[in-house]
Amino acid sequence: MRTIQFQIPDSVDIKDHDLSMIIAAKLYEDGKLSTGQAAQIAGLSKRAFIELLGR
Repeated sequence: MRTIQFQIPDSVDIKDHDLSMIIAAKLYEDGKLSTGQAAQIAGLSKRAFIELLGR
């Protein structure tokens, strides 16, 4: 698995976990990741990931 680092301005109030979820959800939505891969990036089980997508 690759590791990518990027900088986010301090003015952007977002937690690391939330950012991971946003990235995983977008890559899943675009068909770049499977449910399991996206869940792994978000640090969640498949079930939890799917449930959060529904919100």
